[in-house]
Amino acid sequence: MATKEGEQQQTQAGRHQEVGHKSLLQSDELYQYILETSVYPREPESMKELREITAKHPWNIMTTSADEGQFLNMLLKLINAKNTMEIGVYTGYSLLATALALPDDGKILAMDINRENFDLGLPVIQKAGVAHKIDFREGPAMPVLDQLVEDKKYHGSFDFIFVDADKDNYINYHKRLVELVKVGGVIGYDNTLWNGSVVAPPDAPLRKYVRYYRDFVIELNKALAVDPRIEICQLPVGDGITLCRRIK
Repeated sequence: MATKEGEQQQTQAGRHQEVGHKSLLQSDELYQYILETSVYPREPESMKELREITAKHPWNIMTTSADEGQFLNMLLKLINAKNTMEIGVYTGYSLLATALALPDDGKILAMDINRENFDLGLPVIQKAGVAHKIDFREGPAMPVLDQLVEDKKYHGSFDFIFVDADKDNYINYHKRLVELVKVGGVIGYDNTLWNGSVVAPPDAPLRKYVRYYRDFVIELNKALAVDPRIEICQLPVGDGITLCRRIK
């Protein structure tokens, strides 16, 4: 007879079959229903193509999930974003979702330490006719952010900023980004529920990288919750996304 622990392991093994499936929903069937009913039928052809290309990449778990891509695209339209920033690009799925949402003269300052991954998705972005909106910078984001912060003309100049990068730097990013986003603008931090590990007991069996970054994610969540300069909303979309609206 299967033990309860064995059943749990089988259940976990059956999850995450969808590439980029970071859903925190307990039912895979419910998540699949959302994808097949509301996401995939409305997914732009270019995003579908890039999602399928990314699925073949060995690091595909790093991609933004399709439902989160749809959410970001809608959010950007709702706030009429024009000047945006993205830290952590990977193959560019969330970047493409952003570029498609912006007006033709919209701009995205996109930063990632690995241009090779970005180049994988670039032909799709070019074919979609939105590559002219993207200013890609290869390398760490921190030096670029420090340069922007030093120049007062960039203070409050960004409508939206999306961060999906090194979790151990999220706090350092926030210190800078809150000055660069405009009052009324939004910063989105991805992975703020971190595979659900934020509520896991200390002795829980976690993957090494999940355990390493967990404390940094918890630290960020605590800091955002008490930051008087922002309003926040944490949503269980994808792997958890926290939206921060600057109020002062």
